[in-house]
Amino acid sequence: MEFTHVNHGVCSQSINICVDGDTVKSVRFHGGCHGNTQGISRLVEGMKVDDVIARLETVKCGFKNTSCPAQLAEALKEYKQKG
Repeated sequence: MEFTHVNHGVCSQSINICVDGDTVKSVRFHGGCHGNTQGISRLVEGMKVDDVIARLETVKCGFKNTSCPAQLAEALKEYKQKG
């Protein structure tokens, strides 16, 4: 399943995500720090959705209460809730 998550509180505007069952197939951030978001995307490809959420949901960016990785975790939580 492919879907787009609109980010809140971070530099990147949105994330395109492709999930196959419980595995992240691809992630593409729009905006943000390209090197960092590209690195995050490559690291999570092939990981289980629950593992990505567990690793990234508490990551903060400077003084912000969230981050691009945390927004990816939020997107995957929403994906799981929609079933």
